[in-house]
Amino acid sequence: MASALSPVSAPSLPVGSSREEGPALEREPGRGWLLGLLLVAALVPRLVVFPVNENFYGDAVVRTELAERWLRAPHLIESFQDGALQFGPLHFYLVGAALSVLDREHAGRAISLLFGVLTVLPLFALTRRFFGWKAGVWACLGFSVWGMHLQFSTTAGSEAVSLFFMLWVFALFAQALEEGRFGPLFGAAMVLNLACAMRYDAWMYIPLLAVMPLLWRPDRISGITMAVTFGLLCLPFPLAWMQGNELAHGSPLFPIHYIDEFHQRWSESAAGGAKQWVFRAQALVFWPAIAFFTLTPGVALFGAAGMVKAWKERPELRWLVLAALVPTAYYTCRAAVLLNFVPLGRFTALQVVLLLPFVLSGFWVCVGERGRGVRRAVAGLAMALAVGMPVALGLYTFRAEGGPRDGLRPVSPTSTNPQAVRQVARFIKEEVAAKGGALALDTDEGYLDIQVAFFSGLPEMRMARMRWDTFRQRLADAQPGYLVRFEGGGLMKDPGVRLEGRTLTLDGVVYEELDGFAPPVHLYRRR
Repeated sequence: MASALSPVSAPSLPVGSSREEGPALEREPGRGWLLGLLLVAALVPRLVVFPVNENFYGDAVVRTELAERWLRAPHLIESFQDGALQFGPLHFYLVGAALSVLDREHAGRAISLLFGVLTVLPLFALTRRFFGWKAGVWACLGFSVWGMHLQFSTTAGSEAVSLFFMLWVFALFAQALEEGRFGPLFGAAMVLNLACAMRYDAWMYIPLLAVMPLLWRPDRISGITMAVTFGLLCLPFPLAWMQGNELAHGSPLFPIHYIDEFHQRWSESAAGGAKQWVFRAQALVFWPAIAFFTLTPGVALFGAAGMVKAWKERPELRWLVLAALVPTAYYTCRAAVLLNFVPLGRFTALQVVLLLPFVLSGFWVCVGERGRGVRRAVAGLAMALAVGMPVALGLYTFRAEGGPRDGLRPVSPTSTNPQAVRQVARFIKEEVAAKGGALALDTDEGYLDIQVAFFSGLPEMRMARMRWDTFRQRLADAQPGYLVRFEGGGLMKDPGVRLEGRTLTLDGVVYEELDGFAPPVHLYRRR
């Protein structure tokens, strides 16, 4: 495993090798300092946004809270009901470990930063093997300024860690196919087990990668052996996880069914009535649009051109092209045809990142026959867009909301909570949490209540959250002195609540609204 991750296993390429387009290859620089520079290139832009980014998307807050609960009582998570809910359990172990030394707002983000920066190692190894070290450098530089990944690697979602594992899988799998050796094949399967323990979208790569040796290994017996071996070695975690969910819920795939049902309800709401055909059209172009917008036009177009060329001229690379296209087609079909899936930008990450190894090859396809001046102009424009678009988007969405910003923020380099949430959370942290007070918290359809609870700094025992089944018991125990209500929230549907002007009565307890807080959040103090 280590050999492919630290990219020392790929053989040196002779001058003029067909693995890289354009002029004859220069001698590769020292591997250590080259990788060091690429790690620094990935780290610097992430360090720029790390101090200002906040946990908002990707269930970052919920994941951190679940990791906190696990850390209070560490155990082997065996099922949905054992503390993982619809998420993979491995992320909670990692974030839980970080929580033992860092505070809750930064622990998960630090894990994402670490794995996000380290992702350049398997990306370089994968690209270098097929296209040479220069292509590896350009792939990693494109990755370093990829705006959507800047958000992934500075917030506490699971995408940054998952991408690291999956690119490591691809690097090892490429080595196994090329060299026909068991060692990297075993390593790829073991790392894929880890990826499956992170996110469920990794599960589809077990059958997808397992069939590849059958298609592209020249020796049929060797291909069958590799396919069967790889498939079996990928099964330990999925089988153990399915067994745990079978015992706990009566269904081995209970978490996946839970997620599918959620997306079914969500898509019915998002694509209801006349909106259906707009939803279908958006879903049809969603993956290429995300690639074009987040990788930026030049990088995405060069990557796509390189993929097309590789499919036509490099049969040994078709498995990597299919690793991007098959999941894209699957999710697009579910969203655009079956209407049972709602695509999000973060769901495209693994397919989009696979464009990067093909970027340099695609550049030569597009402008290789042009003069040097044209090539430099095109390269300069592509690089300017690759840096300028994420910077502009990050500034445009930073601590601002409304209009197009709300739709663009999930793929922006910057991730910040709405101003109304930051404002009320700051007040609760300073005036309630710091003074030993307690809070009653309404539910919000957009889950803003979860954000308020997280950033308020209040321990769970000093909150009565309507989202919990224990809401009434917590009200009685904590006797909250403050209450947060959301417009359109669940509190006003409760028969024990009455709102009269600026006065809210909950189970006979009267609260007066405080000034200075912006809708949809309303803060009340107990009379």
